[in-house]
Amino acid sequence: MDRNEKTYLSIEELLSIPTISGLNISEDGINVAFVKNTADWEDNTYRNHIWIYEKNKGVCYAFTTNGVEGTCPLWSPDSKHIAYLRSVGDGDKKNQIFVESIDGDGRVQMTDEIEGVSQFKWDPTGKGFYYVTQSRESEEIKKRSKTYGDFHHVGREYKNDCLWYVELKDSTRLDENVPYQLTDGRDFHIHEFNISHNGEKVVLMATASPDGEGGQNGELYILDRQSGELQKLSGDKLLGGNVCFSPHGNKICYSASIREKEYYKTHIMDSTLEIYDLMSGQRIQPLIDFDRTVTPICWTAKGILLMWQDKTNYLIGLLTEDGKLNMLSETTECCIMEASMTRDGNHLSYLKAAPNETFEVYLDNEKITNENGLFEGKLKSNREIISWNSSDNLEIEGVLTTPIDVDWNKKYPLLVFIHGGPAWASFPIHSSCFNEKYPVESFIEKGFIVLEPNYRGSSGYGNDFLMANYRNLGISDYQDVISGVDALVDRGIADKDRVGVMGWSQGGFISAFCSTYSDRFKATSVGGGITNWITNYVNTDLPSFIRMHVGNTPWNDKEIFAKSSPMTYIQSACTPTLIQHGEKDARVPVSNAYELYKGLRDMGVDTELVTFKGMGYSSEKPGIHRAIMKQNLMWFSHYILGESMDGFRVL
Repeated sequence: MDRNEKTYLSIEELLSIPTISGLNISEDGINVAFVKNTADWEDNTYRNHIWIYEKNKGVCYAFTTNGVEGTCPLWSPDSKHIAYLRSVGDGDKKNQIFVESIDGDGRVQMTDEIEGVSQFKWDPTGKGFYYVTQSRESEEIKKRSKTYGDFHHVGREYKNDCLWYVELKDSTRLDENVPYQLTDGRDFHIHEFNISHNGEKVVLMATASPDGEGGQNGELYILDRQSGELQKLSGDKLLGGNVCFSPHGNKICYSASIREKEYYKTHIMDSTLEIYDLMSGQRIQPLIDFDRTVTPICWTAKGILLMWQDKTNYLIGLLTEDGKLNMLSETTECCIMEASMTRDGNHLSYLKAAPNETFEVYLDNEKITNENGLFEGKLKSNREIISWNSSDNLEIEGVLTTPIDVDWNKKYPLLVFIHGGPAWASFPIHSSCFNEKYPVESFIEKGFIVLEPNYRGSSGYGNDFLMANYRNLGISDYQDVISGVDALVDRGIADKDRVGVMGWSQGGFISAFCSTYSDRFKATSVGGGITNWITNYVNTDLPSFIRMHVGNTPWNDKEIFAKSSPMTYIQSACTPTLIQHGEKDARVPVSNAYELYKGLRDMGVDTELVTFKGMGYSSEKPGIHRAIMKQNLMWFSHYILGESMDGFRVL
């Protein structure tokens, strides 16, 4: 095909790139299961299908078909059966555990929980399943509702996630699978759990409630399966990530903060790996000098499989018994987002994207999928890492996306796309799961270049870089962004008079700040962004996030909250601003969008507010994401390239 006949991926094609997750390798190292999430445009929904790769046959195929969907596939300990979650029921469907043999025969539904199953694991003996489901409404609440009507005591009444067990019987009848409860749901909400290899102990990471604030009070517990005794493990660190048993069941590992809990009430969290010896009660942090946050995946006979981010790369490695961390990635330039390893440590599967590619599944370092085939016959942008110094001389990196045949002597209109988080980053890869709102390939086709800055506070750059964002939200973020713009202008590749900025969540906040604080941008798009830190503090489901970054409450330090808020600078706003927001966003409530919209309108600034019904941070409808992308494409094409806005309101 001639170069001039090729096109970039359309918005629909970008959103049709499958998102792969739920990777799991069988214990014999022969088969791999994973989930492909794809857009069903006809029904305007996303479909989850389990795929299986059989090494002996050299084939990769869809295991769930004909209207059956599935997520979270897990191989049985003997590698002969696969269990997964499937949404069933009338009306409001809920996830239940199903199990069947690899040849697809004898499908058995194991649970019928009213609230569904949120997570589960095989009993290491293969005799049943441990699973988590929401506690049922108490008889007291039912009686109260019948007498007075429905109401809720905020901060007092919760439906906690509890641990249950169900035995796998030699039967296809659901009514013969009798589950029983292992933990009380009144003051015990389970976040993560794991089972020792011999099945004698269960480790639980739990809080008193599912309240986001309760996450700062997580504790570890050990459940003895024979006696039923639940023992709390003493400790004073913030906990996170997976929790794993050692092969002999005498130690556990997990992610934990470096300092004590109290410190993080008003400071950004830094974390590392922690190992707890169940016999001695000793806790050690073997990677305290490793300036990256690590997440344990599993503990094998050859060591602990870990994942960590190193700038714009995600890597995996094994921490051996002698304390040495051996990298398992073939290269240091890649993005590995999931990994699964056999207990003997002999076989490994992972999900990896190389630079300028999308994710593929690998088994023992051999690629077993071909998702990048979607780009065949298409033009594809080029993504590279650049760096510059911010106003305080802090080095900032970012991803610069250009046409494959970029003319470095030409000045291009520039769009700045800011990632959320802030403890996240932009990566030089193609992935719909990382970006479902901004059509980068369409921007390139229109003639733009795109910069994605990894501003201070982004993950993967070490604790000092993380802490550089502490009590610096807003103005320092702006300086990191605008210094990147200036660097490209100085290189002669960007036109300083044709620059736009966009982002969602934390990226939306920074975009809103750019819109009100500066006149450097010709157009802005604010997606799900905080516009007033004080009002967001009292409405968000996670005020602890704000205290960690701002260092205080608005009642004790109004000045820092005002200094960091885009609304403080609304009187100087002059940038045409598109505001997009999920109607049901709990983290950044939609009131933020209305406040910015009203302020801009009062200042006479061109603005549009679009709220998406039923949507939180993201949508379950690909059509909504298509509308978000098309609105952004039209907005920047109009205000920077001068194209028509006809049809904007009838997308």
